[in-house]
Amino acid sequence: MAPTNTTHPEAHPADTAPAQEPAIALEGVVKSFRSGAESVNAVNGVDLAIARGEFFSLLGPSGCGKTTTMRMIAGFEDPTRGVVRLDGRDVTGVPANHRDVNMVFQSYALFPHMSVADNVAFGLRRKGVPKPETARRVAEMLDLVELGHRARHRPSQLSGGQQQRVALARALVNQPGALLLDEPLGALDLKLRQSMQVELKRIQREVGITFVYVTHDQGEALTMSDRIAVMNDGAVEQLGTPSEIYERPASRFVADFIGTSNLLRGVVRGAGADVWTVEVGDGATALVAELPGTVTTGSHLHLTVRPEKVRIGTERPGGDVSRVPGTVTETVYTGAATHYQVDVGGGEAITVYQQNASGSAPVAVRGQKVWLSWHPQHSYALPT
Repeated sequence: MAPTNTTHPEAHPADTAPAQEPAIALEGVVKSFRSGAESVNAVNGVDLAIARGEFFSLLGPSGCGKTTTMRMIAGFEDPTRGVVRLDGRDVTGVPANHRDVNMVFQSYALFPHMSVADNVAFGLRRKGVPKPETARRVAEMLDLVELGHRARHRPSQLSGGQQQRVALARALVNQPGALLLDEPLGALDLKLRQSMQVELKRIQREVGITFVYVTHDQGEALTMSDRIAVMNDGAVEQLGTPSEIYERPASRFVADFIGTSNLLRGVVRGAGADVWTVEVGDGATALVAELPGTVTTGSHLHLTVRPEKVRIGTERPGGDVSRVPGTVTETVYTGAATHYQVDVGGGEAITVYQQNASGSAPVAVRGQKVWLSWHPQHSYALPT
């Protein structure tokens, strides 16, 4: 069987579910700002369709346009060009307070003089919701975020994670069509942030509301999202599920930005029965199961492989695997794993994550000659 040479379109909810109106749709959205005499596009032609009940993340570095995109969904910014739709309705130019969405920010903005229950009830009271209905919905929301026992406390008596959950309850109690979250966990410490990621996903699943989440934290997006839009320089670089984006990055930017990835320069040398052969480092052989459709023998490309997919040893590996010799230049013990940095020649280095089995000794030490190997399906090629 010949090796595969093809392109891979991104998954879309319509591929796996009956067609329905998306909860949120952006059509050719552009947002320009003046910078001196010039006009700069903070968002540059974004098209998105976010399904009802989906946990959708906008992921990217600072300045990539993700927060501006969310602010246009919320109605805090108007697009320079393009259309914003909520449940099929064109809301471009509609004020924020007339859109069926709520927003949660990194700063919780709780009223310090009010109790937790009164903070959550604030929006309902402004809408004139009857007192019995308000009390019922506030109690339900506080139970959902597991703070019913703190209803009479003031925000100053709560931890950062508890304050974030109050802000979430306050946004959800109004039963919006979608909830927009702009880096809401950024002010929390690492352990609490990780715990809140699990809580947010649980809450979203229970209420069934569309969540749109802005973050620059790759781990956060991978942990919680149904789908992720990776943004770069105002545009969507890749759209897909967490596993698609992690395992099959569409560009060098995505491969480098999402997690840790080894990015090697290579030259395609030929095709075997099931794999392509790519020369990397100082003439070492890497095997690739699939190549982009534009790549042929002699093409230069970048090969990416994740550190946890690579095996390290002192003996030359056998079988149909990539085989790359190198020298260990650094080892880092992290508890669960040991990280190895390996010089493979040609100005290239490969990072390896080796899980630490109980009582096992390090595979190699600094300065030691080693062999690296990985399966062809774990190599992913990107055109230069």
